[in-house]
Amino acid sequence: MSWSLGLDRLPGVVTVRTYRREWLRPDVTAGLALIGLLIPAGMGYATAAGLPAYTGLYATIVPLLVYAIVGPSRVLVLGPDSALAPLIAAAVLPLAAASGDPQRAVALAGVLAVLVGTVLLVAGFLRLGFVTDLLSKPIRIGYLNGIALVVVIGQLPTLLGIDVDADDVLGRIGTIAGETVTGGIDPLATAVGVGSLAVMVTCRLLRIRIPGVLVAVVGAIALSAVLGLDDDIAMVGALPRGLPAPTFGGVGWSDVAAMLGPAVAIALIAFADTAVLSRTFAARRGADVDGSAEMRAMGVANIAGGLFGGFPVSASSSRTPVAEQNGARTQLVGVVGALGVLAFVLLVPGLTAYLPQAALAAVVLVAAAALIDLRGLLTMWRMSRVEAGLAVAAFLGVALVGVLEGILVAIGLSLLTVVVRAWQPYRTELVELDGVPGLHDITRHPEGHRIPGLVIARFDAPLFFANGDLLDRHVRDLVAHAPTPVEWVVIAAEPITGLDTTAVDELVDLDRYLASKGIRLAFAAMKGPIKDKLVQFGVGDRFDATHFHPTVRAAVTAFREQRQAAGEPDGSDL
Repeated sequence: MSWSLGLDRLPGVVTVRTYRREWLRPDVTAGLALIGLLIPAGMGYATAAGLPAYTGLYATIVPLLVYAIVGPSRVLVLGPDSALAPLIAAAVLPLAAASGDPQRAVALAGVLAVLVGTVLLVAGFLRLGFVTDLLSKPIRIGYLNGIALVVVIGQLPTLLGIDVDADDVLGRIGTIAGETVTGGIDPLATAVGVGSLAVMVTCRLLRIRIPGVLVAVVGAIALSAVLGLDDDIAMVGALPRGLPAPTFGGVGWSDVAAMLGPAVAIALIAFADTAVLSRTFAARRGADVDGSAEMRAMGVANIAGGLFGGFPVSASSSRTPVAEQNGARTQLVGVVGALGVLAFVLLVPGLTAYLPQAALAAVVLVAAAALIDLRGLLTMWRMSRVEAGLAVAAFLGVALVGVLEGILVAIGLSLLTVVVRAWQPYRTELVELDGVPGLHDITRHPEGHRIPGLVIARFDAPLFFANGDLLDRHVRDLVAHAPTPVEWVVIAAEPITGLDTTAVDELVDLDRYLASKGIRLAFAAMKGPIKDKLVQFGVGDRFDATHFHPTVRAAVTAFREQRQAAGEPDGSDL
């Protein structure tokens, strides 16, 4: 019974039970329109990952069918992706190079997909979706531009019909430039590749409803068949007959261990892209998608795809809009698309024998061009030089050091930036303004006036080991430069959202220093959890309830009442 109830809650089962008749036609229409993109895109991204083109079809069919059952999004389209292709190549090709057997690369890619899926599945159950926040906007812009460069440079040799042995971007650029200058490119392959590019760009500029990639690929196949180009330029080749089956032979535990790190990186990128896309399309429909559920569904889809000859996949930012624009209502669109690709594999596997590799390279180049976001980089430069620097670091890391290494470097720089910002936070003194309620930043309002005998310090960051001394020095400096003798110091503590033991020691030292000068230390608007930390760290007796005030204004009032009780002027007439 419990198993039955669990199945009843699967999104695909819920969709079937609530399906409306009027949804059928737009779903089928969108699915049929999608097929024309799924086949060339899947094959193209497989070749970009250094794998046989047919694996891209396997990585399309199985994940689409599985996601239709377990995926929370109504219209999201899963499949091979240009942003993941270099990551897959970086993880798989070095391990497969020694054997020289393309089937070993396929097996390794399948294991990698299973590992990626497992990471996503476990992370989804642990609700670890927040880790994608490590991929901040600057990192994503730099990463995607870097990926675009890697993919473009990787596909240009195929487009031009030349062989390139270099593995790094600079070496490839040098070889391509040299071959171009010396006339080493293949004119026929170049004509087919550039012609395919021109067709796709023209279709986009003229806003022709038929996908340009479909027109280009079908045209290239027809041209090759009619002119007999299969003997003159490299072709993709016929697809293997039959259905995909698990092929993990020859993969050892050492290979699995070597791919664990890349699997985590791919899972992070795949879910980050999918989460953004899923939320975007759900919001358009007035719906909401649980990020953890999305992560689990992605995990299951990747595991299933890996078991049947595929490789890691994510949501597609190019195919999902096509499904939506054609009226998609449910995941039946993905089912129709997957069945269409399956029919292609089973019924006409020999058709790709006439598909030029140059045309497929053009498909990948157009997809990679969509990743380029120079405008976003320039806008970020105008907004924040630090974040623009992070984007450039991510770009250079991915393009020059390596895809996986570049991501790790960029994430490390991002975390370092967070620490630096918390280490050197904004801090100021609060003063009163005539005729304006509240306390105000003296830096922004130099016309404000201090309350005689009172210093109000604000510190805009969590307190931890790296900045506790900074607060101490900030308060001591304010006290030393106060125009009148100081009796109270009030720390406006609302921005302080964290506290560690080192920072507590700094607070105790500050309290002792102020007490030695006859100055009382108090806190205003400190959050309850931070007060609890003071008790937990054993200084609750030193900082008892009399040290805390609910607001800064309440602290000022308490100070003035004490001065009035002592018969001293309270400064309220200033």
